[in-house]
Amino acid sequence: MTSATELPGQPRTGPIGGPATPRATCVLAPNPSAMTLDGTNTWILAEPDSSLAVVVDPGPLDEGHLATVVATAEAAGKRVALTLLTHGHPDHSAGAARFAELTGTRVRALDPALRLGGEGLGVGDVITTGGLELHVVATPGHTGDSLCFHLPADRAVLTGDTVLGRGTTVVAHPEGRLGDYLDSLRRLRSLAVDEGVTTVLPGHGPVLDDARGAVEYYLAHRAKRLAQVETAVENGHRTAAEVVAAVYADVDRALWPAAELSVRAQLDYLEGHGLI
Repeated sequence: MTSATELPGQPRTGPIGGPATPRATCVLAPNPSAMTLDGTNTWILAEPDSSLAVVVDPGPLDEGHLATVVATAEAAGKRVALTLLTHGHPDHSAGAARFAELTGTRVRALDPALRLGGEGLGVGDVITTGGLELHVVATPGHTGDSLCFHLPADRAVLTGDTVLGRGTTVVAHPEGRLGDYLDSLRRLRSLAVDEGVTTVLPGHGPVLDDARGAVEYYLAHRAKRLAQVETAVENGHRTAAEVVAAVYADVDRALWPAAELSVRAQLDYLEGHGLI
């Protein structure tokens, strides 16, 4: 049996929801699936002595979940003052407009179509709400609008779908761009090496207590898959479906459609770099 400390990123054991760091609490949405793992992690962030909270990724449009997020904040003596989105996929953002109604908050996102209140998010922005300090980090690749949020006081980073608590992220053509994604992973590795980030607060799955180890595992995994795809093409597998059958034979066939989109992104990357 493999212990959690031997798994990439050192995932925490036990329930997904609940307090994760002194400033971050997870409320798990009831939308488990093969793509969302246990469900979407909605994050409530606040300084311990503040009455104001920030919520990251309200999750799907599920009235019960949104009410639970509000109740969890209120039980801790906090009022939700701001809503943020890591990216626009519905499992993270579909409930944002309704959540804004319930809390009277603005919704800030990189994509203007997802904003409520006019103010968006930009690379290098620093959010200060109730004394909480969050730094906006550009991490495109999974989607063009993907962001992470660096929480320096807890040496943590909220990664949305850029790094998951279990497994690896799909970079799906045409929305996903592998070159951008690899650059984003390197940016996160720099946060771990240069800024002392140790903890990953992901959009799905358990908290990871070895941020650098998780990101380096992701980078190694991507390099391995790219090499496998390159070899498959050299062996005569020309279409994405043929490459999936050759490279992803050990993956549940129910996930092959997503794998095919991932392979298309990898083929684009290899072609763009003159490797195939």
